[in-house]
Amino acid sequence: MSSSDWATKDFYKVLGVKKDASADDIKKAYRKLARDNHPDSNPDNKAAEDRFKSVSEAYSVLSSTDKRKEYDDQRSLLGGGGFRFPGGGAPSGGGGGGFDISDLLGGVFGGGRQRPQAQPRVGGDVETEASISFDQSIEGVTVPLRMTSDEPCANCSGTGARPGTVPKVCPNCRGSGMQTGASGGLFAMTEPCQQCRGRGLIVEDPCSICRGSGRAESSRTMQVKIPAGVKDGQRIRLRGKGAKGEHGGPSGDLYVLVHVEGHRHFSRRGDNLAITIPVTFDEAALGAQIDVPTLGGPTVKLKIPAGTPNGRTFRVRGKGIQKKDGSHGDLMASVEVVVPDELSDEAKAAVEAYRSAQNGANPRAALYATDAS
Repeated sequence: MSSSDWATKDFYKVLGVKKDASADDIKKAYRKLARDNHPDSNPDNKAAEDRFKSVSEAYSVLSSTDKRKEYDDQRSLLGGGGFRFPGGGAPSGGGGGGFDISDLLGGVFGGGRQRPQAQPRVGGDVETEASISFDQSIEGVTVPLRMTSDEPCANCSGTGARPGTVPKVCPNCRGSGMQTGASGGLFAMTEPCQQCRGRGLIVEDPCSICRGSGRAESSRTMQVKIPAGVKDGQRIRLRGKGAKGEHGGPSGDLYVLVHVEGHRHFSRRGDNLAITIPVTFDEAALGAQIDVPTLGGPTVKLKIPAGTPNGRTFRVRGKGIQKKDGSHGDLMASVEVVVPDELSDEAKAAVEAYRSAQNGANPRAALYATDAS
């Protein structure tokens, strides 16, 4: 894109950042917009494709310290109201002796049109899966993951050309990956170059591995931190850990689908842990104080009141899952009255004595009662 085209485009507005935005803010804004509007994610969506071109064009200027300064200087000159075309007339084509704005800008900023550069491209996102234990999901863990992604070809160093040869600069776009088409007005519109398909290079002797694309499948092992409290089936996003970008573009993101194995005693209910505690009939009937296990810690004492029914749940505060604010959920302990498979003669006699002492009380009597009406 020629330097004269810059004056008509508000690249800060395209990226949604302020004029004094830092380089990091500009990079973050570009990555989000480029990902949201990438043609691969929006097939047959012309509007998204146009937005992708615009943000790529804006980033190519604002990401360069020198280009950004030149752009700001041009905008200041032409946007302050003090600039007038020679003779008070219109630019080239509207009088004034065939005046061309690029002649002025070229003179001010170092001599005509600059050689365009290949547009930066954001790297692709990578998806993988990880299986961890229940304890690891609660406490957090770092796991090694072997991933396969699209990376610059190692055989040709990403050029796409056979080792020992080099690709040539596209004669149509002169290496920028973008071509200019007439719009019928003062300024021109830019679009991906049709001859090199946006790469800015043409490979005459292609690499035998990537066949001229400059990209190839690459495998690598990465240490990935799974945060504490992750749930089964949760998808974790790690920014900038995906495939590498091209021409200085940022890397894509890594998405990890987490599978959590079950636990033989504990289960999860939101930020709480749940466990079933077996108790004997006499403990439930007469009351008792029992030990309850916790996940990864010492046991806690739990008081069972006399007459506790089967299935009653007790809350042990602070023994659940750690929350984002540092506090912990609770441990929900449900009692299960255990009936022995066999009784000794002594135990059997005691139960029969208990039955006699109940005087035939029937706990199911309410089931058979009828309404007075």
